[in-house]
Formats: sequence, structure tokens, C-alpha cells
Amino acid sequence: MDWAKAIEINQAALARIVAAIVAMLEFAGSSAAARLPQPLYRAVFRVLRPAESAVRRLIVIAARGVVVNLSPARPMPKGLALARTGNGRVLFQLFDTRKRFAPWCPTDALAKGGPRIHCFDGSSLVPLFQPRPVERRPSGREVAAPDGTVSALRLGRRLAAVKLALEDLPRQARRLARWKIRRKELQKPVFKSPLRPGPPPGHRKKPADEIDFVLKECHALAWDALAEDTS
Repeated sequence: MDWAKAIEINQAALARIVAAIVAMLEFAGSSAAARLPQPLYRAVFRVLRPAESAVRRLIVIAARGVVVNLSPARPMPKGLALARTGNGRVLFQLFDTRKRFAPWCPTDALAKGGPRIHCFDGSSLVPLFQPRPVERRPSGREVAAPDGTVSALRLGRRLAAVKLALEDLPRQARRLARWKIRRKELQKPVFKSPLRPGPPPGHRKKPADEIDFVLKECHALAWDALAEDTS
């Protein structure tokens, strides 16, 4: 198997797809901090989600046989704390988000142990369960506001992370190799593989666009790379 050639072909295809997403947003006159019309947001998300999965599998292929050494851990000096400003570097997520098999429910509602009431339609008789204008869903997508627009901040950060990861696959491969070592050192890790079982995120049973075929190819190659990886 010519892994270098496989990486080159799929990397070029993904670069075209990501460039098309950027061009789509620029043509609409939108930016990462703007609000997008809901149809445009859905169109971008429909391509971005499988593109993330394909890039993640390309990193798995590139990390095949990569050997790294972890830097020794250094204790933090007393009296210091990490500042969480939310303006840190954009990093690409190296592992698939695992599936939720239980219905999503706010954690505070479960902690209180109150009755689980499901309201399918808002009603003036039950003001507590009126639908909110903007609400984040477990999948990370945004719900449109009353004006029909959706915040593009989270979408812009994900697009930037995909673009940066695709431009520097060797660095992402070393990150993944270090991630694997840290997972092996854990006592009871929730999962050890960066790929989740079953179809990848963004998978479609009937491929229609180029990204669907690229994801299918990268998914198969990534599992072959994991099976042969002895690092």
C-alpha cells in the first residue's frame, strides 16, 4: 500500500472542499463572527462535518508508524492558576465524538431528580417550557433566532481548525501519537481509538457529493492503518 500517495490524493481533495466552503462564505459576505442565514449555515455544516471526519482519518493514516516521546510533566508552581479566557489557539479535535444512546437531557434536571416532562409544542399555559430563541444542541449546531439567522462563531472556529490541520498533517500526526500514549497510560480510559465504532460522523448511506466519497475512502484507509500500526 502506497500510504504517501493515498495521503497526497485525499489531502488535495479535502483542500479543494475546504476552499469551496471558504469561498461560499466569502461570496455571501460573511465572516467568522457574523450571523449566517439558516440555509447557508446548514449548507456549510453539511459539508464541514464529514470534512472534519475525513481530515481526522487522514491524520490517523499519517500517524501510522510515528514514534514520539512525551515531555516530562512539570508541576505547576504554587499560587498560580491557568487563565481560561477562551481566546486560545484553535486546535483540531483528534478523536470522534462518541454517539449518545440516551435521550439528551440537561444535567441539572437529572441531578435534582424531578419529574421528566416532555413538551413537544410551546404553550402559553406552560411558560416554563416555551422554546428559546437560540439554543445549543448536543451536536454543536445552532438553532436559528427569530430573524432566521444563526451565529457563525463556532462554525468559523471549526472551519479554521480543519484548514490548519490539513495544512500541517505531520504536526497533527505527532499530536495523535502523543494522544495515544497518554490514553495507554490512563487506568480506565473511556476509549482508546480516535475512531468511533460504526459509520463516521457525517456519513451518508447514499453518497451524493465529493466529500461523501472522500470520507468513505479515508474511513477505510484509516482502519487499515490502525490495523497495521505497531507503534
